[in-house]
Amino acid sequence: MVIKLSEKLYNKITKFKNSKRGFRSFIIFLVIFILTCFAEFIANDKPLIVVYEGKIYFPIVKQYLETDFGGTLKVEADYKDPFVKDLINKKGFFIFPIIPYSYDTIVYDITEPTPTKPSLKNILGTDDMGRDVCSRLIYGTRYSLLFGILLTFFSSVIGICVGAIQGYFGGKLDLWGQRFLEIWSSLPQLFILIIISSVFTPGFWTLLLVLTLFSWTNLVGVVRAEFYRIKNFDYVKAAYVFGLSDFQIMYKHVLPNAMIATITYLPFILSGAVVALTALDFLGFGLPPGQPSLGELVRQGVENLQAPWLALTSFISLSLLLTLLIFIGETIRDVFDPRKEVIC
Repeated sequence: MVIKLSEKLYNKITKFKNSKRGFRSFIIFLVIFILTCFAEFIANDKPLIVVYEGKIYFPIVKQYLETDFGGTLKVEADYKDPFVKDLINKKGFFIFPIIPYSYDTIVYDITEPTPTKPSLKNILGTDDMGRDVCSRLIYGTRYSLLFGILLTFFSSVIGICVGAIQGYFGGKLDLWGQRFLEIWSSLPQLFILIIISSVFTPGFWTLLLVLTLFSWTNLVGVVRAEFYRIKNFDYVKAAYVFGLSDFQIMYKHVLPNAMIATITYLPFILSGAVVALTALDFLGFGLPPGQPSLGELVRQGVENLQAPWLALTSFISLSLLLTLLIFIGETIRDVFDPRKEVIC
């Protein structure tokens, strides 16, 4: 059974690779995710490396005082300060990232009112507070993707467990579970978030917890239906006769087959999670003020119509991200659908 399942999975992966649109979208998405994970090494107002008096310093991973570079103040070195730059250049050198601004760095040496237009110095311009848009886009994309992946993981785990229990045992447990799902799904999610944000300061983990409480219901119906179908197969009944416990049968024999249908929904859940965080940030119920996010970038575009590059940046970035996830999800759905063949 395990060998047959592994062969099936290998064939599905091969079909996925043969789908040019889906596989290329997956590669592009993977590259974007990996690059944003190393945002500090791409966009930062601290040098990647400082060589001073023969010693090597790494300001990105450790804080250094101004006195470490010959200064007089025992405060953290400001590497954008011309005085600190001169101190380091006298006895060494430093290397800045490609974008020498972090998401909260205010660009002071600009000669026009904010938000400023794209230029060689700020390739996507600055927002209305003088912060580099490109660096905020990189950090905001990372926040959105990490949030979406974590939300997809936690909600999938809960949804799969609940759906498996309902589908396998059935009876009154399934009946009461369905009634609870109907009530729980009808709760006004946005109003609850507004109430919570008025009591607690909204943050990454607070939003993740609240949205997980409501998004786990997405997979319950699919998993429940698959467990209902598979538990009546002969090999499952044989496993029960041989004395395997319910948990062993669910985990070893039913769940691997039920996961095939479940996997097709994961990219769509991920895209929904990204959209949910973006919408909450746009409405002001998301991440704390100052934190980079795609929703905050959208709001910048709406509030600064005289700077169309802000709206264009948010539109292109969100469209690209969601399009990639939709293409990946559609390809996975087609690969696992026995009635369809992926057109290469």
